[in-house]
Amino acid sequence: MLNVGAVDTIEHDLTFAPPAQRAAGLAQLGCDRNGGRTRLRRLYQDGSAKIRMPAVSADPLEAVLINTAGGLTGGDSLGWEIDVGAGAAASITTQACEKVYRAASDRAEVRVKLTVGAGGRIAWLPQETIVFDRSVFARRLDLELAAGAEALVLEATVFGRLAMGEGATHGNFHDRWRVSQDGALVHAEDFRIGPGIAAILSRSAVAGGAIAMATVLMISPRVEALLDPARDIIGGQGDASAWSVKKSGKLLARLFAEDGYQLRKRLVPLVELLNGRAGLPKLWSL
Repeated sequence: MLNVGAVDTIEHDLTFAPPAQRAAGLAQLGCDRNGGRTRLRRLYQDGSAKIRMPAVSADPLEAVLINTAGGLTGGDSLGWEIDVGAGAAASITTQACEKVYRAASDRAEVRVKLTVGAGGRIAWLPQETIVFDRSVFARRLDLELAAGAEALVLEATVFGRLAMGEGATHGNFHDRWRVSQDGALVHAEDFRIGPGIAAILSRSAVAGGAIAMATVLMISPRVEALLDPARDIIGGQGDASAWSVKKSGKLLARLFAEDGYQLRKRLVPLVELLNGRAGLPKLWSL
């Protein structure tokens, strides 16, 4: 006997749209000091996360992170893991600005894990993250430094693109940092904004209408000497402070601007100052 109801159910199920494709990727890079310079030890790539290394003649080793998905939206996830051995040095940037698009459901996630051995140094200098309207994004950055290691960490975010007439009015954004050195927590922060992003940024106590902002963190015994020059570069649109932390030091700078171009005009000389002889990643000037 034919069960008509069962047939109707099957036909109805066949009309359902397939689940949306999600981008996922994990890339790992390890390097050590060998033969008087930093050399690649390990490279692993999976999914949409890729790493390319421009040819350089001296330290630091340079690595470029690439998301071949062309951006992130709800349900996408990326993981970047960088391990710098004792005495080695690495400079990490991205091929382009990461874009976080409107989310139909769920959130986009990025997980960053950085590890630096004794006497090593890392410069984490991705280009800006551009946040679009109604996007949902969470990023977690964990940095573990051995005794005597140094780090320069930057994350810059632009909420919308004024030049394209695109604003980020609504959405949710969460950035979580945890930094430890020699087993002790030396920096922790959680930045959350949403769901009314534009309304919150317009408050005078928040950003006064600025849509571009950056956090720069430096862990190094050299920070006190760099504080005043850093403040001169930042000017009146942000500030910087420095502290002694265990046997090292910490410099923390916050910058804000009316758009991404004005923000980068201050970030470029600030990174050049703090990154010393390594200077600015080449891709930043292209």
